[in-house]
Amino acid sequence: MNKDLVTEYDLAEEDFDFIFTRAGELKRFLKEGRPHQVLTGKTLGMIFEKASTRTRLSFEVGMYQLGGLAVFLNTSDTQLGRGETVSDTAKIMSRYLDGIMIRTFAQKTVEDLAAHADIPVINGLTDLLHPCQILSDLFTIMEKKGDYRGLKIAYIGDGNNIANSWINAASRLPLKLALACPEGYEPDSELLARGRNETREGIYLCRDPEEAVEKADVVYTDVWASMGQEAEREHRSRVFKTYQVNENLLSHAQEDYIVMHCLPAHRGEEITSGVIDGPHSVVLDQAENRLHVQKAILETLMKEEKS
Repeated sequence: MNKDLVTEYDLAEEDFDFIFTRAGELKRFLKEGRPHQVLTGKTLGMIFEKASTRTRLSFEVGMYQLGGLAVFLNTSDTQLGRGETVSDTAKIMSRYLDGIMIRTFAQKTVEDLAAHADIPVINGLTDLLHPCQILSDLFTIMEKKGDYRGLKIAYIGDGNNIANSWINAASRLPLKLALACPEGYEPDSELLARGRNETREGIYLCRDPEEAVEKADVVYTDVWASMGQEAEREHRSRVFKTYQVNENLLSHAQEDYIVMHCLPAHRGEEITSGVIDGPHSVVLDQAENRLHVQKAILETLMKEEKS
């Protein structure tokens, strides 16, 4: 496994499976009350340029449960917010810390941080990608379906960082991905082209949500207006009004489909309350699994002594 987790391409198929296996073990240890403090004495720096609930909780609580310390760093309280270069920040942090998790806007910021840091760097979210979320989603799919291999994942809505990370995952793993996005709101074109070239099972983009959901095993959606797009919310609501995940749309999926949402959800917009609270929803399990998968990532990247 690479030193860093910046994109899904930092993971080979066996790395995905190793993380999922380890996450399952760590989840079981926690439920059984068995301490597993493999990161005792280790410290994770957490840089946040974007607000967070699940990312902060999962990494901070995860480090505590693994015996380590997590240090919250808001960029307004650090020299990054006053013009210090990413490379200087990376080099200094490497002297203090054993790992860095960053949740920021530009993918290049994470890439630059990883390039100049001597310690592992984890992408907690950028405008382009959200690899930790997709790892947790895949782990949840394995829990509910037994495996992700050969399944059809239908993603409905905005071609945002979640859609991009699903494309990367579908290019690395044997699963089928169907995306339904309105015109002008497609996923990143370069990632989509690369994914279509490298996928084993197929990556499809269409306009019709019913077409994407047809015989799907997993139906996934996200908010129509992400952080930083609040001013567009009213306009996006009009554009996306036929992309709601509701009971009628789900009638086209497999009988044993599951519904996923990375949260936070705008109930009544991209998904109905009846669906998100319904018997096919695994949204709360999906959110909980951020903790267990994050712990597996932290252990895998940080358990070795710094060179």
